[in-house]
Parts: sequence; C-alpha cells; structure tokens
Amino acid sequence: MLTDAEIEVLTLSAQVAALAVAVSIVPGVLFGWLLARWKSPLRVPLQGALMLPLVLPPVVTGYLLLAAFGRRGPLGEAWNAVTGGHISYTTGACVIAAAVVGFPLMVEGIRLSMTAVDGRLEQVSRSLGRGRAATFVRVTLPLSLPGIVSGAVLSFARALGEFGATIVLAGNIEGETRTIPVAVYTLMNVPGTDAAVWRLVGISVVLSMLALLGAIWLGARSAKRLHP
Repeated sequence: MLTDAEIEVLTLSAQVAALAVAVSIVPGVLFGWLLARWKSPLRVPLQGALMLPLVLPPVVTGYLLLAAFGRRGPLGEAWNAVTGGHISYTTGACVIAAAVVGFPLMVEGIRLSMTAVDGRLEQVSRSLGRGRAATFVRVTLPLSLPGIVSGAVLSFARALGEFGATIVLAGNIEGETRTIPVAVYTLMNVPGTDAAVWRLVGISVVLSMLALLGAIWLGARSAKRLHP
C-alpha cells in the first residue's frame, strides 16, 4: 500500500509531466513540421539546437535554466516584475525543466512522422485551392497524428523521470517540487526507507515501460497507415 506522501509524489509527478507536455505540444508540432519541410542550410543548426537538451548533462541544462529563470535571471526578473512572484523553486520550475528535457523527444517523433507523409497529398490539397495553413490542418496534421501522440507519450515519460535539471531549478520541496526521482534520491539518504524506495522505483519502471510500449505501438500504427 502506498503512503499519503508517496501518493502525493506520484500525483505531483503526473501533473508536472502532463503540464510539460501541454505547454510543449504546440511548439513541438510547429518545430517538427519546420524540420520536416524546411529546405534551408539553417535547418541543421536549428535541429542541433533543439536536440541539445537530449545530450547535455541534465545538471548543465538545469544550471542554464536557473541562469535564465532564477531570481537574478532575465526571465525570472521579468516574471517578478509582472507578477511579483518567482519561478525558481516552484512547481512551475518543475514543469519548465521537464518540458525542456522532454522537448527533443517530442520534436523528433513529430518530425519523423511528418517526413513520412507523402508530399504529393499536400500538393493535391494545394492544387484544389487550399492554402498552406488549411493543407497543414486538414492533410498533414491528421496523417501525422500517431507520431504526434507518440512524441507526446515519450515526452511525458521523460518528464516523469527528470531529475538533474529539476533539482537545480526547482530544488527539493515536499509537496511542491518533490517528484518521483527527487523523492527516490531523498529516501535513499534516509535509513529504513528501502521499501518506499522500491515502491517508487517499481512504479517508475512500470510507467516508463508502458510509455515506451505505447510509443512503439503508435509508431508501428503510423507506419502501417502511411504505407499499408
């Protein structure tokens, strides 16, 4: 049986991951489409910049986010000037960290899905009088939907497991920033909590595996739909 504290950790982690996906999905679709369709030498450095959080040490990512969103950072100071509050060491900071580290997985999944869409279908739509935006909404987006969902699922799973950037930007505040990996790290340093650690680790493994299987299934479905 899970304790109230463990349920609180799981609930917070799910909320953070869901919000991270929610704030990432629109820019993820736009950048995925841009990388799939843009024929420019600038596409390569843009893709490299978007993929950077995937290869940077998470602590480095967290430090860069803290430099931007911390109390002395430009975005942090701007937020404080507008709202009177702070971003760092809040649940919002957890969402930002999770969104940033999961964004490359989302964009890549969407890019691959949109690349697989037959460009001739878009040309037919344009020849029938639809503009670029209408063609994107009525042709490209529906055909790419499984890949978009797959990218969102992978991003959600990555957000659930985010630790390095979160601990730097959001800290370890019970009930506010203590997500599953932060809670595991905390409990590992407390004697007699092995059972609690294993419960959280087991739940994390199961959730991650379900997300991966779901993404694989959606990817296969997308490939079958586009190439029956």
